Amino acid sequence: MEKTSLAELAEPVGAAAVRLTGLTKRFGSVTAVDDLSLSIEPGEVVAFLGPNGAGKTTTVDMMLGLARPDAGSVEIYGEKPSDAVAHGRIAAVMQSGGLLKDLTVAETVRMTASLFGRVRPVEEVLTRAGILGIADRRVGKCSGGQQQRLRFAMALLPDPDLMVLDEPTTGMDVEGRREFWAAIRQDAAHGRTILFATHYLDEADAYADRIVLVRHGKVVADGTAAELKGLAAGRTIRATLPGADPVALAALPGVDQVEVRGDSVLVRASDSDVVARHLLTATGARDLEITSRNLEDAFIALTTDSKENDR
Repeated sequence: MEKTSLAELAEPVGAAAVRLTGLTKRFGSVTAVDDLSLSIEPGEVVAFLGPNGAGKTTTVDMMLGLARPDAGSVEIYGEKPSDAVAHGRIAAVMQSGGLLKDLTVAETVRMTASLFGRVRPVEEVLTRAGILGIADRRVGKCSGGQQQRLRFAMALLPDPDLMVLDEPTTGMDVEGRREFWAAIRQDAAHGRTILFATHYLDEADAYADRIVLVRHGKVVADGTAAELKGLAAGRTIRATLPGADPVALAALPGVDQVEVRGDSVLVRASDSDVVARHLLTATGARDLEITSRNLEDAFIALTTDSKENDR
């Protein structure tokens, strides 16, 4: 569906999908977002990750015009958030709320459609969200995953250029998550920009073009999944070793952490060769595996305070 000509004419040439500049938001003595700057280009799929309290939700609220920054600016395709929302250029799928349990799925979408001037057909968005088959089901009878799909259908109505997703696959089974992300990637291939927050790090690893990590209201890392994994130096050595001595293993050069799980031992180290050589020559270890650090390792390393790492 074509966008309003007014929005197109107003959009600066080469405008970023999202441009946050020096964004700051305080709640009393707490600084939720601290001089945060971020630019997202049209068509990018970006994972916005961080621990609880990192400032993700506050940042998203300012992008949606639900909160005003104390300092800095927000531009959505060169527009103020309120204008972008009014023009249907940005829509959001939130984790909870916003649904009336006594309405059917189709009634909910039709009611939402009445709030916009121009929308995609109701049946089309229900099909796109994979819930056309439960259109007559009352929302209160839908599973958590089906309700998330309903929120997705509602967000699709204005055919937004930018979609913000907050824990979009909560409550979905494995197949549902796979189908959902297949639809999202297809939308991105046609130019839609996606910004999503998730606790499923495997989703960020598999589906994001780029990952932005925030901590204490600041961006601490920004790059591809491979680039972020590279920031968590070292490897993990796993072996079967009944009666492993964690103290002796921890004393080896370059060892960062030792964890014993039943008959298995996991050693995280900057020099995997030293650990592997020790396990194979000085112990009865078998079934030895060496793997690079994963996104979870990078997430923990980059978003955990140094004092917590030292414990």
